Amino acid sequence: MQLIYLFVIALPVACISWTITHEEVFKEPRKFCELNSRKNKSFILRKFFYMLTCEYCFSHYVAIVLLVVTKFYLLYADWRGYLIAGFSIVWIANIYMSLFYLLRQGIKKEKVMIEEMEENSKQQD
Repeated sequence: MQLIYLFVIALPVACISWTITHEEVFKEPRKFCELNSRKNKSFILRKFFYMLTCEYCFSHYVAIVLLVVTKFYLLYADWRGYLIAGFSIVWIANIYMSLFYLLRQGIKKEKVMIEEMEENSKQQD
């Protein structure tokens, strides 16, 4: 049962992490964070802002919040179980995000190919 929970809890982690670090709805805050991750004079602040733009880094924070909310643990019913669950959730969530990225790339590639074929057919007419 814990493995099912692991794969289910990783879904919102992946969804939230991807949305905040990639989608248009969070574009302005993400651009602000990207700028600060490159230009801020403080090393600590540069790393902090970078962690808000990297889906892998950000998924750790989302996983921690979900662990606190759900009290989910793996293998051990103490801090070790939370630690194992946290890293496992992040790992599964990043697999989900990688698969989603590959799917989106495939869809974009097909869209470009269709547009090229339509343009070629219009030129032949």
